[in-house]
Amino acid sequence: MTVPSITTALPGPRAKAIIVRDNAVVSPSYTRGYPLVIASGTGSSVEDVDGNVFLDCAAGIAVNSTGHSHPAVVKAIIEQAQKFLHMSGTDFYYEPQVRLAEELAAITPIQGGVRSFFGNSGTEAIEACLKLSRYATGRQNIIAFFGAFHGRTMGSLSLTASKAIQRRGFGPLLPGVYHAPYPDCYRPPLGATAGSCSAACVDFIEHQLFASLVPPDEVAAIVVEPIQGEGGYNVAPDEFLQRLRELTKRHGILLVVDEVQSGMGRSGKMFAIEFTGVEPDMIAIAKGIASGLPLGVAVARAGLMAWPPGSHASTFGGNPVSCAAALATIALLRDRLVANAADVGAHLMAGLKALADKHPLIGDVRGRGLMIGVELVRDRQTKERAAEERNAVVTAAFNRGLLILGAGKNTVRFSPPLVLTRGEADTAVRIFDEALTEIEATRQR
Repeated sequence: MTVPSITTALPGPRAKAIIVRDNAVVSPSYTRGYPLVIASGTGSSVEDVDGNVFLDCAAGIAVNSTGHSHPAVVKAIIEQAQKFLHMSGTDFYYEPQVRLAEELAAITPIQGGVRSFFGNSGTEAIEACLKLSRYATGRQNIIAFFGAFHGRTMGSLSLTASKAIQRRGFGPLLPGVYHAPYPDCYRPPLGATAGSCSAACVDFIEHQLFASLVPPDEVAAIVVEPIQGEGGYNVAPDEFLQRLRELTKRHGILLVVDEVQSGMGRSGKMFAIEFTGVEPDMIAIAKGIASGLPLGVAVARAGLMAWPPGSHASTFGGNPVSCAAALATIALLRDRLVANAADVGAHLMAGLKALADKHPLIGDVRGRGLMIGVELVRDRQTKERAAEERNAVVTAAFNRGLLILGAGKNTVRFSPPLVLTRGEADTAVRIFDEALTEIEATRQR
């Protein structure tokens, strides 16, 4: 099969009909970047209901870590489904959940033993981390970062500071949440430089927040993404996370790392925090952990997760079918896919960086593994954000058979399945090149 292969106008007639039906009955709160109506998928390719085939560099928003319908994952799902679909790990026991907790204890970069709480999504994992942080410390306040996305339920939404539309109309939110600048090295905050922004951002917490707004002995946790997802695929410098860890230890504050998007091999390591040598107290995991089935996990030091029965639970969390999918996913990640993310990610990064010499729209290319952001600007000197152009490039790529998505105000994200090959990466770069050329030509008219 040739990938991509576009044989109709987009959307095609069948897709158009389904979109019309969707508009009549589905919540309008969903954001649809372009009119893709999927019929099937395999590996890094997707076929729509009109027979058009796309190269997928979005992976269901970084979820389909092992590609679409990986045979080993499908086999594990079928075998578990034939045994039992549900028994609620809140009230009963079943081995798939225990085995998954054991696997997570083996791969999580927290020493001395961990325990896992199972939910259904990333936002539920963050909610569990919030509740546990307050319970374990007896403190109530939380610090997060501008540009962060931690979910849309009320607690996680209170931490989210990515787009105002995500919070608009839902206040008042959770009290006791404070935000600090994130060290975006391309756009250093606080008047800092790329080299000094790590220190400046940590100093802001200590010398501004702690001095003026919230005493450190009343802060339960600092929640941070090692690589901001919806904030624009900004990679936190190692120094920043190391300084943050030192600060939290000094004041008895828990460090909660949100690896919902950056975890499970996407960065080229099992977890992005591993690049820094930092050991957090909790990690929130979701998205790629079960290759597309709903699963979220809050993993914490065993001594911290000492809350009593009934203090937190989830009827569907850790569903046995999702656990089976996660166990198969972890095996595939360990065997080859984490290494493939590092290798093909470096190849894709090099290809995208090479485009910067040709396209003035490209201001910055950044990321780790197969989590890469290309920030588009109207002027490289002023760094004026090219938000409309970003959206147009994403659409132009879709029309050519490449699935990519935006992140932040003006960044394009590449978050393909971790099975992506070098050849497929080259195809993605070629189509992205063509899309940029089209939009740049439109701007010059």
